[in-house]
Amino acid sequence: MPEGHTIHRLAARHRELFAGRRLAVGSPQGRFAAGAKLVDGRTLRDTEAYGKHLLHHYDGELSVHVHLGLYGKFSDGEPPVPEPVGQVRMRVTGGAHWLDLRGPTACEVLDPAQAQALRDRLGADPLRDDADPSPAGRKLRASTKPVFALLLDQAIVAGCGLIYANEVLFRAGLAPTTPGRLIGAEQWDELWTDLRALMKEGVARGRIDTVHTQHTPEAMQRAPRVDRHGGEVYVYRRPGQPCLVCGTAVARGPLAGRNLYWCPKCQPST
Repeated sequence: MPEGHTIHRLAARHRELFAGRRLAVGSPQGRFAAGAKLVDGRTLRDTEAYGKHLLHHYDGELSVHVHLGLYGKFSDGEPPVPEPVGQVRMRVTGGAHWLDLRGPTACEVLDPAQAQALRDRLGADPLRDDADPSPAGRKLRASTKPVFALLLDQAIVAGCGLIYANEVLFRAGLAPTTPGRLIGAEQWDELWTDLRALMKEGVARGRIDTVHTQHTPEAMQRAPRVDRHGGEVYVYRRPGQPCLVCGTAVARGPLAGRNLYWCPKCQPST
């Protein structure tokens, strides 16, 4: 599932291509036909990313809400507009570009109250300048759940996914199983600041890189990581490989229904 930095990149891309234009919106697949009819022919005012959710705001105070989930994907291009291939849930055309959406978990039209209800149920998004991390910190410190699970809870931190959660905890030297109640206010501030910086770099670079300069392939004279997610990481999808810091074999185990990766030496259990 795409993490928050990908959704923010998509919001910027769609704003650049379509904002201020009157758009044709359809649903070749048919599953979004009623929703498409509501916004077809309207002008796209702006786009918005909140965590893993994308909003296209049209005039008339209607918004198309998209959650890509595990299989959703956007593609775009310039005319001529191709014939629909596969299950195209939504097609947007206008100006000099077209946009197709396939396989999302959610694609729906929201009114202002519904859009606000969506924001209200989400936690703080590290990539939004209006984010307030204080409520997230209070929820964290009030919980006995593992900090790893709490970081993945979108009602606490919106947009943080599996890679960022594993990596930011390694960088903090925190065992992923540490109960949230043991994370002090200062430690939470440091976690939030680091997560925000990593995710902003992800937006800028289009991939997730989490290693410090001294641990890059060039600095360590090692081969670059080869993975479909790209980027250089410390523990994510590196089970059994030596930790880039101490050489201990990276461990893997299930937690909160997800794959957890950590270094037993750099992230000792409390």
